[in-house]
Amino acid sequence: MDPKKLLIMESAKKSFSLFGYKGTTMDQIAKIAGVGKATIYTFFANKEELLHEIIQSLITEMKTVAQKAIVEGATPFEKLHGALYGILVFRKEHELLIQLAHEVQQYGSQVTIEAMASIETEVVQFISEHMERAIHNGTMKSCDPKMTAFILFKLYVALVFDWEKQNEPLSDERILSLLQEYFGNFMNS
Repeated sequence: MDPKKLLIMESAKKSFSLFGYKGTTMDQIAKIAGVGKATIYTFFANKEELLHEIIQSLITEMKTVAQKAIVEGATPFEKLHGALYGILVFRKEHELLIQLAHEVQQYGSQVTIEAMASIETEVVQFISEHMERAIHNGTMKSCDPKMTAFILFKLYVALVFDWEKQNEPLSDERILSLLQEYFGNFMNS
């Protein structure tokens, strides 16, 4: 990737993290990057396109985190848990994603709603593909992988983000145990 394009994307991430999508201007991004605004427009038509490309790069990073969390020799439960937990911890710790989620709740802007939805779609697709392989390998009972992946994702969001708003955060082990309790009948092992 062109070094200037990468610099612009990193600068935009910084600005979006600090000021949100709505509060960020192309002037701010140019100032942070130390380039003229015209330079940004050689790579990106507008702020929305810039955010879209950043989200795509974050999705790639999240998939890498999830793939690394899937340990060879682990049970299907442990693999799904490792991937989901890795993705959500990444999401929870990444300032830009936190800011975007906050902005979706506060303003409900279409651009930020679509950005967060594309992340969810990619995560559900990633998990669904792993479930399809488990079904094919006989380590998971036949089910609708996409629907099950969606439900699992929503359960994880609830356990990792929503639960701790009013309760003590759950440990990695407790979340795995809850996953086994609620979804144990899908696994053949």
